[in-house]
Amino acid sequence: MILIKKDILLTKYLGYKHIDYFCVMSMLKKLLDFYLNASIHVALAVYSFVRITELYFGLPYNEALDYFIFYGTITGYNFVKYFGVAKFHHRSLTTKLKSIQVFSFICFLLMCYYALQLPLATLLWYLPFGALTILYAVPFLSGFQKNLRNISYLKIVIVALVWAGVTVMVPVLDAEQAIENPVVWYLFLQRFLLVCVLILPFDIRDLQFDAISLQTIPQKIGVEKTKKLGYVLLMISGVLEFVISPSSDVKNVFILFFFVILFFIMRAKITQTKYYSSFWVELIPVLWWISLLGIDSF
Repeated sequence: MILIKKDILLTKYLGYKHIDYFCVMSMLKKLLDFYLNASIHVALAVYSFVRITELYFGLPYNEALDYFIFYGTITGYNFVKYFGVAKFHHRSLTTKLKSIQVFSFICFLLMCYYALQLPLATLLWYLPFGALTILYAVPFLSGFQKNLRNISYLKIVIVALVWAGVTVMVPVLDAEQAIENPVVWYLFLQRFLLVCVLILPFDIRDLQFDAISLQTIPQKIGVEKTKKLGYVLLMISGVLEFVISPSSDVKNVFILFFFVILFFIMRAKITQTKYYSSFWVELIPVLWWISLLGIDSF
């Protein structure tokens, strides 16, 4: 009888442990989904690219600029992602989307706070890239029916241009460095090409969802040719690195992540796991920056 009671108690205990584990995992998944859906992860990737630029050119750490870009990225990306939904379905927004809206508004206020600490010239240099972000989502062409995202091939170009401009040109100009330096333009071109490459797994994934009218690269040339294009762009980025790198250690870190990016391009497919592109691909700039920090600390 005692043994039976012990078995019952043990079963209940293990059951509670199983429930606790399930609740914890469910909560962690919700936090991760919010982290991704609220564009915190992509903002961290942009922030990492800014810090990489600072390390490459020996620029001083600028808290106001770096956090302005971080919170500006969250604000801009969430505006682009949810503009249409909020516009037409504002009365029936889900709790998740409402929480993202509130979070985005807080990030907008923080962006404004750090903007007040920046010189007017820096804000003016940032302005064209912010305007492109807005025009990417807001219809202003063909009788206000189309935005820049709807123009064939322009999506990847605009995203890469904004990322390269914000993470290379703005920090260099803010630090009053000479942009006539060819290395600055080499890094700008390399950043543009790398962002294009990192976008390709997303475009391959979205092939099953995107409207034909978007005319993304995989839609126009197919998945295999898209991957080959990625290999070519990545190879050009690798050649540029040998001109840009300030030291052999920095170059070695780039070579490591060159092969990491190559791996993700090779493995990209239409039926990806949920976090393949949205988490792992966008994690690459973050890990790259952390690796460079490790070298810089020595």
